[in-house]
Amino acid sequence: MTVWLLTLPVLAGVALGATLLLKRRRRSGVIAVVTANIAVLAGAAMVLLSGTAASAAPVATATAEATTSAANGSALIAAAIAVAGSSLGAAIAVAYTGSAALAAMSERPEMFGRAMVVVGLAEGIAIYGLIIAIILIGNA
Repeated sequence: MTVWLLTLPVLAGVALGATLLLKRRRRSGVIAVVTANIAVLAGAAMVLLSGTAASAAPVATATAEATTSAANGSALIAAAIAVAGSSLGAAIAVAYTGSAALAAMSERPEMFGRAMVVVGLAEGIAIYGLIIAIILIGNA
């Protein structure tokens, strides 16, 4: 868990640099974003493999408690990612469907019911993420 907290400033710097590169030189920015994604994937794989090896070996009670708290922290981070990702997806979906619904209703006001159903379905994406987060927190 501490490893991830220490890498957050580095990832923020890479994201800021990639954003600036994307504005100026598109190809260099894309390469920087892909490199950062590969680095995060490699770091996650190392943390996952080190956690699996530590839990497979016979350990003392203190080490077992540390592994359990690390697993709980990972579950909480996963729940946060589920909620954030689904909320962002729902926001994008509602933006597009909402604007299309308003355009359709301005031409034909009787389309209100159908348009609101489509916007409601788009909002359901956020509810699915919330349900997944509740399940993850319950298992933590």
